[in-house]
Amino acid sequence: MATALTDDASSARFIDVSADEGVSPKPWRPLLVRRAEIEEQIARLLDKSVSPSGRRATEIVHPQSADLRGITPGMSITLNVLRPGEKLSLRRANSNSVEFAIGGEATVLAGDRRFQVGKWSTWSIPSMQRRYYANTSRQPFMWLSYSNQPLLDRLGVYFADDAEAAEPVAQAGTENHYVRGNAPDYPILGDGARLRGYEFLTDIEVVENKALVWPWSEVLPHMSEREGDGKRTIMLLYNPATERRNGTTHSFFATITSFPPGNLRPPPARGHRHSSFATNYHFVGGGSSVVDGQHFSWEAGDLMLSAPSWSEHSHGFAQEGAIVLTVQDHPFQIGIESLIWQERMDGPIRTLGSEPGQTGYVGPRLAGE
Repeated sequence: MATALTDDASSARFIDVSADEGVSPKPWRPLLVRRAEIEEQIARLLDKSVSPSGRRATEIVHPQSADLRGITPGMSITLNVLRPGEKLSLRRANSNSVEFAIGGEATVLAGDRRFQVGKWSTWSIPSMQRRYYANTSRQPFMWLSYSNQPLLDRLGVYFADDAEAAEPVAQAGTENHYVRGNAPDYPILGDGARLRGYEFLTDIEVVENKALVWPWSEVLPHMSEREGDGKRTIMLLYNPATERRNGTTHSFFATITSFPPGNLRPPPARGHRHSSFATNYHFVGGGSSVVDGQHFSWEAGDLMLSAPSWSEHSHGFAQEGAIVLTVQDHPFQIGIESLIWQERMDGPIRTLGSEPGQTGYVGPRLAGE
């Protein structure tokens, strides 16, 4: 017998949107975290008694983030430290992360992969893999972890537990059972639309995604170190599991910008903008940025939310040059077809990944059509 609905069973609201007009993104304001602030937190973490979990960590939180934290609505940056000889085990979670060492050395175990990381190494942590860290040096090990947990929190789907990797699921026989290999898959009208069995959703084709590491000693030889050396100034740390999304993880790309010493190059008078946000960790040299008309000067060790979503921004470099790690949610936005990009503020707005994008670069945005 069906249960009768009470009068208050529905709390839905109805809002008339017939006259709604175009809207623009509402970016958070830029944020510059100085090296001195980061060093103060490192000293505090190293001095305190270790937590029951063995973790020494603090999250860098934007003042506009409210209760769900994050340096942007879709990403958190956590500063982690381990004293010499300390070890740390972190639970598996359905978030993914890009990690970057700012000092010391450690052994990292992620899933079934074990590797060494040192200063300025970058590595990826896939979803639902336990992580283990061991400080193998005589100095503190310090690293930044860029995670998509805030986005999952805002969706209400963040999950973490202490289990190891999931056990393989026993495969049913194909007799009298549908599996992906024999599930129905019918063309509709012949123009690409298909009607597929539910098995395609519950047993998705697997693309291997393992933890990867980019040691600084392997990256540096490919970056420009002096003017005229013919090497690139911006390079992507690419994970093939992300395929056309060109990510370091499925959520983020990490790029290294190496602008060699030489002439002082101030930020261009006008910048560009994109719906993806960008954070910069400046680990060599110095320079300046202009974000929606606000001027910022930065130096090695400073961390910056340098491009809030859809904010006009441009960057320049001091005479001593600079090396910068940029982390941006480009792959996530390509995946949901929301990545819009305006290279010239008087030019077209393009949907990258869905139509032809920007070409013709000769340097970090020195040209492009």
